[in-house]
Amino acid sequence: MTLKKQLRSLLADKRGQAEQLPQSPIDWLSQPLARFLKIEAAAGLVLLFFTLLALYLANSSFSAHFVAWWETSIGFKVGSITIEHSLHTWINDALMTLFFFLIALELKRELVLGELRKPKLAMLSVAAAIGGMLVPACIYVFLQLGEPGQHGWGTVMATDTAFVIGCLALLGKRIPKSLRVFMLSLAIVDDLGAIIVVAIGYGNTIDLLNAGLALAGFAAIKLMSLLGIRSIVLFFIAGAFLWVLVDASGIHPTVTGVVLGLMTPTTKWVSDERLHNIVNALWAHPESGHKRDHHINTKLLKTAEAAAREALSPVERLELMLHPWVGFLVMPLFAFANAGIPLSLQEMSAAISMAVFIGFVVGKPLGICLFSWLAVQCGLAERPSDLSWSLIFACGVLASIGFTMAMFIANLAFAPEHINAAKFGILSASLFSATLGIALLFMVTKKNDTQFEQRTINTDAQ
Repeated sequence: MTLKKQLRSLLADKRGQAEQLPQSPIDWLSQPLARFLKIEAAAGLVLLFFTLLALYLANSSFSAHFVAWWETSIGFKVGSITIEHSLHTWINDALMTLFFFLIALELKRELVLGELRKPKLAMLSVAAAIGGMLVPACIYVFLQLGEPGQHGWGTVMATDTAFVIGCLALLGKRIPKSLRVFMLSLAIVDDLGAIIVVAIGYGNTIDLLNAGLALAGFAAIKLMSLLGIRSIVLFFIAGAFLWVLVDASGIHPTVTGVVLGLMTPTTKWVSDERLHNIVNALWAHPESGHKRDHHINTKLLKTAEAAAREALSPVERLELMLHPWVGFLVMPLFAFANAGIPLSLQEMSAAISMAVFIGFVVGKPLGICLFSWLAVQCGLAERPSDLSWSLIFACGVLASIGFTMAMFIANLAFAPEHINAAKFGILSASLFSATLGIALLFMVTKKNDTQFEQRTINTDAQ
């Protein structure tokens, strides 16, 4: 090896060391765990585990204790407002607010920074989501019109983002990027639509005084943002007080998460150029051991730390921070509290279970394909060249997995004597749709790969 190559190799090694943090003994455990948490399918696997565990406990000798535990009452008092709910309600109303907050953050990022900022591509997902909500609801109402479960039409409108993304992750690189974007955007818009359904269709009588105080609270949080307050802790404290006001107003409190998520800024406080200047200033001022230099370096390090943090927009920072908590704590806990139903068909309404099942399995694919086709034909939307209609149909089947949001709405929509029948329909539809959707996507992508290979061979032969 020449001297020039040796120097280049040495510099490369030094540069690589400079770009990495020092290693610690605990890294042998933390690094594989961190890699697992980044796998898209991981959250879906954890969610599936707690779903099966809840089903087992609800149908075991522990079922009475399991059900009674979720009814444990927990409460507190803020001034003249007393908030007291069961543990089950706290999970569904308070913890799920974080889930809705994350959904709203993802939607805003996609609208401002992501693929949805392209109007025609965005309209394809929006049209598909609208069709995937309206058609299942219409089918459900047709099947349950005048029946005890008529009010549960909102249950079949939702798509479970975590399970859908987890299923797509199982197929790896076979899935084109346009399909992932389409499905993620569809699921986000779908969830937002479901939230609107919760707010309008399943809200309580409005307390105008507390609703007015809640509006003032939203204005105060906007003012905090305009004044330049960037402490996430302060915003979360203000958001918690706001949640109490919205809950007391009679509006479903999870709406708080949606509004705050859409209010979150997408602009960075520190530009990339300023961040580079700060880092370069730190690099250009090496430690000399002198007290004054040490003080300057400490100040530069603190500035660089703040700049690195603020070089991401609040939307992106909050997404990165909340995603593992929602995926690996909030949603599994929700599944654990809601999926435990006794599998005794004699005690269930078969008509409600069948209406939920058909609404999902038939309505979702039909609505998504029909409204996507209409949007493209009318010139409102544009379909990417690698997103075939067979892929969109397979996605429609996969979108029939409505687990988390469907369970959430079912708890609001159905009377206690019908809730287990609705949940049985949700679980069976989700299992059927996941199996069929993955199989269809596998067949369609395999066919596309075969056609591509055949075209390549023909081109080489020519």
